[in-house]
Amino acid sequence: MSHKRHRKFNKRPALQPQLGKKTDTLRIIPLGGLEEVGRNMTVLEYKHDIIIIDMGLQFPEEDMPGIDYIIPNISYLRGKEKFVKGVIITHGHYDHIGAIPHLIPRLGRPPIFGTPLTLGIIAKRQEDYKNGGGRLDLHAVDNETKLRLGVFEVEFFGVSHNIPGSLGVIVNTPVGLVVHTGDFKLDLQPSGDTPADIAKIARLNEQNVLVMLADSTNAPQPGHQFTEQEIMLNLEDVFSKTPGRLIIGTFASLLGRIQQIIQLAEKYGRHIVIDGYSMKTNVEIAQQLGYMKIKPGTLIGFEDMRRFPSQKLVILCTGAQGEGRAVLMRLANREHKRARIEKGDTIIFSSSVVPGNERSVQRLVDTLYREGAEVINYKMMDIHAGGHAKQEDLKLMLKLVNPQYLIPVEGNHSFLRQHAKVAIQTGFDPKKIFIADNGQIIEFTKQGGRITNKRVPSEYVMVDGLGVGDVSSVVLRDRQQLAADGMIVIIATIEGKTGTLVGQPDIISRGFVYMKSSKRLIDETQAKVKEILKDHDPESSLNDTYIKNKIRDDLGQFLFQKTERRPMILPVVIVV
Repeated sequence: MSHKRHRKFNKRPALQPQLGKKTDTLRIIPLGGLEEVGRNMTVLEYKHDIIIIDMGLQFPEEDMPGIDYIIPNISYLRGKEKFVKGVIITHGHYDHIGAIPHLIPRLGRPPIFGTPLTLGIIAKRQEDYKNGGGRLDLHAVDNETKLRLGVFEVEFFGVSHNIPGSLGVIVNTPVGLVVHTGDFKLDLQPSGDTPADIAKIARLNEQNVLVMLADSTNAPQPGHQFTEQEIMLNLEDVFSKTPGRLIIGTFASLLGRIQQIIQLAEKYGRHIVIDGYSMKTNVEIAQQLGYMKIKPGTLIGFEDMRRFPSQKLVILCTGAQGEGRAVLMRLANREHKRARIEKGDTIIFSSSVVPGNERSVQRLVDTLYREGAEVINYKMMDIHAGGHAKQEDLKLMLKLVNPQYLIPVEGNHSFLRQHAKVAIQTGFDPKKIFIADNGQIIEFTKQGGRITNKRVPSEYVMVDGLGVGDVSSVVLRDRQQLAADGMIVIIATIEGKTGTLVGQPDIISRGFVYMKSSKRLIDETQAKVKEILKDHDPESSLNDTYIKNKIRDDLGQFLFQKTERRPMILPVVIVV
């Protein structure tokens, strides 16, 4: 198990502040998003009033076999459900909305606020999620909306990201103004995205902002983020010069990019087939809500493709991360039911590679080349702009807002540190930058702020199928061991009165050795089990727990000497 995981599961006992204790203190409590990219959720608490910003999931890491995703731990809010005045969602990406079906019912279904597109994606996910169904109290907002949620007055400002309807949040609290940027970039030339509300952001400078929580996802990267207009021009160059069919892979959530591709297809007389359930769903929602405009006849089905020459076609699909069952991989592997890669196709990867997916993406690219296609990715030309501010953009946001305190959020710990360095380069006081861990309480009064040593529970809550939180570190450790060295099952039948072995022990190997080609080792293992069971004192009463532990320990040592592997050993003792 990695050092990070060890620390997470063995963190000091978390503090549970006393319910009902009244102080004139604003508590900012990140329940996720400060030690990873994803699982974003932040609690603002003043006396008996609580609001929550975002409620996202985190995708599993490589050492989490079988886990679907991870959600925030809301143990701190148990018993405080009636104090939660509202949940504010900054935008519709899963790392900001993905935990809603699991957590909203446990919080008493408080009202959820977001832009219409964000709410549309939330509602669709709720329909699709069998175990988290039920009513959601959804309320649409925009950058002109003002809310009163208990003691909190909430306003919004538009930010550019890579999905329309993205917002930053302004919270007027009894101790001062709190600004949460959400995911943002400062794109003055957006294309298909929501424009940044620069004027409103700049006016915050005059309002004596107490603290800003700011996106750190791209804090390690120098310079300015590419504008969507630059990407549009580069994509247009591909559209204008490519003689054959275009197959474009991107994230289903990059609705701004999808709108660009649709506009270019219409300009150059191409028809588009959209494939991938999540992408189709998001496009339908965006169309219904007016975020995306598509001319009649632009979108066609696979059955219509034969009516048009290759140079008039675009397949827009999911799978740019090399996911095994996504559309692009099925096309490459000739497993797609309705289409194949053809010689002369040009494949565009219009998204950056998520860390950890490099090998699967490389295998996908190799397979596409074998099929006769050409491949263009963001490393060859600028055909993907990230949705997050780089260092120079972070400096500009800091200067525009000019907060007294800064809390870097949304990134691994090193990203938060890099964000702090960037802020210090602008002259920001390092003592007023709070780099927290998940669960660490940051307190503000009218006299100022401080990062405390008090913590609330923030350990991973893992979702595996219909199970939520029932997979612990012990289960993960077992899965890791099974993945590394497999397992061996020893079935021994023992006479109850004497404790003697009846017949030969049976051995089953899964993921350890192939039994047909390892007959000698299996025979030696059977002999070792017999030897272990002979050591049992026939005068003593039968203790099957002792016998199982002895088989596990002695056989484990024996197999390691023979193979230098440590399979999981599962003894099954049958007493007759």
